[in-house]
Amino acid sequence: MNVSELQKLTDWLIDGGRTATSPRRFMAECCERMVMAGLPLWRVGVFVRTLHPEIYGRSFVWKPGAEVEIGTVDYKILESPDFHSSPLIIVFQQGIEVRARVDDPASKRFPIIEDLRAEGVTDYVALPLPFVGGTVNASSWTTKQPGGFTDEQLDALRGLVRPLARVVEILSLNRMAASLLDTYVGNSAGERIMGGQIRRGHTETMNAAIWLSDLRGFTALSDRLPAEAVVDILNRYFDCQVAAIKKHGGDVLKYMGDGLLAVFPIDEYVGDEQQVCSHVLEAAHESRASVADLNYPIGDAVERFRFGLALHVGRILYGNIGGGNRLDFTCIGPAVNLAARLEKIASQLRRTVVASEGFAGICRGGWSDLGEFPVAGFSKAARVYGLADETSAG
Repeated sequence: MNVSELQKLTDWLIDGGRTATSPRRFMAECCERMVMAGLPLWRVGVFVRTLHPEIYGRSFVWKPGAEVEIGTVDYKILESPDFHSSPLIIVFQQGIEVRARVDDPASKRFPIIEDLRAEGVTDYVALPLPFVGGTVNASSWTTKQPGGFTDEQLDALRGLVRPLARVVEILSLNRMAASLLDTYVGNSAGERIMGGQIRRGHTETMNAAIWLSDLRGFTALSDRLPAEAVVDILNRYFDCQVAAIKKHGGDVLKYMGDGLLAVFPIDEYVGDEQQVCSHVLEAAHESRASVADLNYPIGDAVERFRFGLALHVGRILYGNIGGGNRLDFTCIGPAVNLAARLEKIASQLRRTVVASEGFAGICRGGWSDLGEFPVAGFSKAARVYGLADETSAG
């Protein structure tokens, strides 16, 4: 063991591993420094649980001479027999070290050991990574050294995981903050908030296509169905739109009961309004088809659903609005108000998708002129267009 290199590594970790510019680079540099200090490492894994609605955890796996592999697992892993027979679950649940020598018969209780034996691994140790907040994450360390890790090498690993855990926790918290913002306010808003746009009144103007949709008959549905069924229906209904919106470059800003507000920024596409609006229309067609296919069994009957969608384009005010220290990152402005009024007109006309004259004029083709309609709060009537391939939502 190289005591001098171990001390340099410890100091580097205490300093936050600041020469590494990303989590992947941090993992690689940390393991490379460990090898330089005399630790005979073959495969190293760091496993961190997340606070995310779809992702249970992330993994970072290093091998000498290879790029660090970063992976994610969803919540289905909790039902996986492989996970429940892994040494890692003991670390996660009990916060204790688990060692499994390949030549030790007792290690056969862990199926992963046979896979490691086939790789030529001689020793495996899983060590807890305790976070200050109280959660315990895990790391795994293997070697091909004949006879496995020595006592001196294990002691060195145990000493290094404490400062390692601090850096991993900081990286994890930073990612968690960004992930939670993405989950609850959207990717674009999350990036702005993380970038320092946190003061009330901190807003900017944006040219965007606006998407405002609503589930038809939701009030009656809520009145006659159990609350749990209503929540399940809403989640499935929103799934029909969100995937298409994100696929085509949109950003979901807000859920309002059964309503959904999304924007497709135009400025980021160098002002190519036609390209953005074409993407929006593609998302509208995909969402319409998905909602049409959506059904929900209720007793002996099957519930089917209809929705209305209004599309508009214009400048919006985008940023922090609220009272005191309770803020909402959202968009406001006449363009948003008009989209909301158009959605109500779509309901009156029993249409699925309608568009303003501005949107239909940019994204030409496939529209029917439905006429002019008075719009509450606006001095002029608005000309409204509907998709030519539908007459009404029935």
